[in-house]
Amino acid sequence: MKIRKALFEDARGIAIVHVDSWKETYKGIVPGSYLKKLTYQQREQIWESNISEDKSIIVVAENEQGKIIGFADGGKRSTNTYENTGDLTSLYLLETYQGRGIGKQLLREVLLHLEELGYRKVFVEVLEDNRTRYFYEYYGATLTSSSSVTYGGKELSLLIYEWNQVNEVLHSLSGEEE
Repeated sequence: MKIRKALFEDARGIAIVHVDSWKETYKGIVPGSYLKKLTYQQREQIWESNISEDKSIIVVAENEQGKIIGFADGGKRSTNTYENTGDLTSLYLLETYQGRGIGKQLLREVLLHLEELGYRKVFVEVLEDNRTRYFYEYYGATLTSSSSVTYGGKELSLLIYEWNQVNEVLHSLSGEEE
């Protein structure tokens, strides 16, 4: 398994993980009609644009065969008006690879980059019914607020977590066994 910075040609692999992860993670949470409309082609175009803009860090996890099995990205959302703060904007890993420490490594890579940019605090948004929120809590993120978001006509609760001291989180991530 290898973690590396995403390249333009990774857009298709990232799109596949993005769509498949949404369908696995949000089944029963987000309306099925919305999930059925997600396409690799649409997401590939989005990721080509994201990688080209280079406004954020995007990292991928590859398996031993070089296939992308997960990704994470971070930067500063346009809605984030706080000084010295950044955002973990996504972290997705195919279900069959979860529980192996890969998500932790993806998180560490993004947080390292955000710290290099001078961000001391990092936010992450997660749907309340998404069990991934417990992953963020395990690594020290604290719930600070909530709002709502609508997918496929269904209003869902969106939780906003923060890591108040990125350097402390990185120390904890580096100190654990893989």
